[in-house]
Amino acid sequence: QVQLVESGGGLVQPGGSLRLSCAASGSIFSIYTMGWYRQAPGKQRDLVATITSGGSTNYADSLEGRFTISRDNHKNTVYLQMNGLKPEDTAVYYCNAHLVATMPPGLRDYWGQGTQVTVSS
Repeated sequence: QVQLVESGGGLVQPGGSLRLSCAASGSIFSIYTMGWYRQAPGKQRDLVATITSGGSTNYADSLEGRFTISRDNHKNTVYLQMNGLKPEDTAVYYCNAHLVATMPPGLRDYWGQGTQVTVSS
């Protein structure tokens, strides 16, 4: 089985920063793309950022350069540094990994349980 465990969410004031982490563990053969998505109440889940095993990144246009995604391939961990947070960044943030597992075998997407980020004064 594969597990993705997120950490680092919480309550922060506008303009503040948070760093999210997501560690993948279990029966993993190889991880391709890892990323972060977010879902605000009453809205669909949207892309925040992704990063390939080679370090190529992709960001949602709306972020205006405030967020940075990074990855430690040795630890199977992806990070999201969030600076200049705004109330509209409030959402549940989900980690995603596109990987090949050995049990059950195959290539598929896995998701974390989500971590709440609330930006409010």
